[in-house]
Amino acid sequence: MSIKVLGSGCKFCHELYENTKEAVKNIGLSVEVEYVTDLEQVMGYGVMSMPGLVVDEKVASTGKVLKTADVEKLLHKLGY
Repeated sequence: MSIKVLGSGCKFCHELYENTKEAVKNIGLSVEVEYVTDLEQVMGYGVMSMPGLVVDEKVASTGKVLKTADVEKLLHKLGY
């Protein structure tokens, strides 16, 4: 399993990163959340509005800062 937050380093991107790390901890997953700021990598996922959330190499969310509970719901929906 891999989880990545895609962003430019702005406060919204950083907020999603922190919320995602918190959600992973709350669920009890032992996975490292990666923060990707390299724009070439971000564009590789086809993400045009940041922040983006990628789970197992599939884009799960773009353009919004999900709250911790929302990230947890999303991960549960994806089977984690």
